[in-house]
Amino acid sequence: MARPRRSKSHRTSNTHDRRAQDLPRNADVVPVEIDDPLALEPGEKIVALRSVRNDPLGRLHAHKQLDDAQYRAGRAFQNDWERAERGPQAIDPSREHVDGARGREPVTEGQRQAVLRLNRAERELGADGAAITHDILVHGLTMEQVGHKRGLASQRWTDYFARRFKECLDRLSVVYGFSTDRVARKHDPAVRPRRPADI
Repeated sequence: MARPRRSKSHRTSNTHDRRAQDLPRNADVVPVEIDDPLALEPGEKIVALRSVRNDPLGRLHAHKQLDDAQYRAGRAFQNDWERAERGPQAIDPSREHVDGARGREPVTEGQRQAVLRLNRAERELGADGAAITHDILVHGLTMEQVGHKRGLASQRWTDYFARRFKECLDRLSVVYGFSTDRVARKHDPAVRPRRPADI
């Protein structure tokens, strides 16, 4: 006599699992909780994978090396930089004029405010801090690449640039209003740490 088949129970939790299972070999991802775009109720969350391969700020935050205020200040700096870069481009007089070419775009109030915030941030960070922040947040360089760019390739210099970048993020968190000045005062740019001797 043949055995009766048992009906398989379908677990609803695995039915709508939309996470990618096959990642490239060189993928560098971290799980993040985001709003569910297919949610029936507002406020439902899902876990997604975010790539941090070319995102030093995201990688540092994912590995708990930055706090939320530092991370949000870095993202605000990046947003201001992108907004300010979208402004009017210089006209190249050597190019031939073409009918129907785009004219100059006017500067919007948002772009003007972004440039003002970037100028204030650069004054607060100083020349060295602004250069390090720009290399990491705009160009996406790692601490090792920042050192190599300056001809300083030892581990002590890499550690110095990491500490200095955190100090710059503390100062940016005050500029953008994510923390108070009292928190950033412990990393006052006026009291710069001693630079390590290059070994």
